[in-house]
Amino acid sequence: MPYGKSKDTSGYGYPPIMMRLLRHYISQALLTLLGVEALSLFGSIYLGRALHFMLIQGKVGLRVDEMIPSASAFMFVMLTIMISLGLYERNFWSGKGEMLLRVGVSFLFGLFAMTLLYYLVPDLALGRGEFSLAIGIAFLSVLSLRFIFFKITRHDQLKQRVLVLGVGEHAAEIEALQQQGTMGFLVPGYIQVHEHETPRVPAGRMLQVTSNLANLADELRVDEIVVAMDDRRKGFPIDEILSCKINGVAISHFLGFFERQTGKVQLEALRPSSIIFAEGFQGMGLRSTVKRMFDVTVSLLLLALTWPLMLVAVLAIWLESGGHGPILYRQSRVGFKDRLFEVIKFRSMVVGAEKGGKAVWAQKNDSRITRVGAVLRETRIDELPQLFNVLRGDMSFVGPRPERPQFVADLRRGIPCYSMRHMVKPGITGWAQICYPYGASEKDAREKLQYDLYYIKNYSFFFDVVILLQTVHTILWGRGAR
Repeated sequence: MPYGKSKDTSGYGYPPIMMRLLRHYISQALLTLLGVEALSLFGSIYLGRALHFMLIQGKVGLRVDEMIPSASAFMFVMLTIMISLGLYERNFWSGKGEMLLRVGVSFLFGLFAMTLLYYLVPDLALGRGEFSLAIGIAFLSVLSLRFIFFKITRHDQLKQRVLVLGVGEHAAEIEALQQQGTMGFLVPGYIQVHEHETPRVPAGRMLQVTSNLANLADELRVDEIVVAMDDRRKGFPIDEILSCKINGVAISHFLGFFERQTGKVQLEALRPSSIIFAEGFQGMGLRSTVKRMFDVTVSLLLLALTWPLMLVAVLAIWLESGGHGPILYRQSRVGFKDRLFEVIKFRSMVVGAEKGGKAVWAQKNDSRITRVGAVLRETRIDELPQLFNVLRGDMSFVGPRPERPQFVADLRRGIPCYSMRHMVKPGITGWAQICYPYGASEKDAREKLQYDLYYIKNYSFFFDVVILLQTVHTILWGRGAR
């Protein structure tokens, strides 16, 4: 194996920035931020009341235990809203302006939610002056914590230091992730294990090993070594990797590293053995009963809450069509275990949108979409009738998006492992829907399949709840609808 020295020896290693919680990978940094903000939200209720007492009576005179119910309720409501608005997504930091907007919207929703809660549960209520001070303190503390978080997480010294074995296509994928700057890891360099692998990373990023891999890893203060060789059958340095592992360096395979960092399964590197021996990709078992109970409960709750919206949608479609044409749109889709079912949606296109019955992908600014239909699609109101599909058992609330039989037949021929998405029931929302824009081509379908496979592999009830909360953010920010 060719060996040399790295010019980048700055910074010390830190614990992995991604941790697995209930089968789902979560950013350790964001989880820490959530914990700190939870404490600040909890404490703001006490500080608001204490400050109000001090201003009015000139003394504090409060016991902490008296405020626990009200502070806990405020903390829970605000965290739920902030999670729903995407403030704890691993790639939410697209700029301070957007972060400020989302925090502001979160506290606006929180104000309405707490007002309603105080009306329903008067024992939790604070005085108007006390609550005004408390929510002001909470807002400023969250903003301050987030600006500090922005500043701290930019430092390379806090990033996971990852040495990559391989210089081919897999290594190039890792280099592309690092260039995004938001993945929380730093690659000191790439090692060409054998000369048969064609380099796909910049020549200046390739290292030479002069003595042995363990010494180089120690010199670079490496936390983790990722085996990203395109073909591990040629010159795999098993003894040196084993030595690194014994010395305390974490060893990962490219597939696991990519999945952990991106929240999707790398389709091109997926092999049958990867599926057979990997943790996950298992039958639902008892979890299917829990999931079904969750689906029915959430569907009935949403029907009770959204029936006025559905009534308005019916009236709008009827008026726009002049009282002609169907209100609902039924279409054959492929579901669990390749079974066909009819999905129900509000009609958002003109009647006879597909001439000759030929299936056509919906495109951006599609001329077939009506004015009312555009609004329904943007707000996802057109999806609400699918709640009846969930109650019938054709769909789940969370799962891969169901596709039409014509598309499925074509996609199966062009995309490996595509049939695996039918191992679970299709969903109204899903991991792919909130992570990737609306798909309207085979390329989009391939990309979304990688997210679907991650969901299937790592399914848990906790993961479903996370997806449901983040769906709110997707709807409000208009991502994915077409």
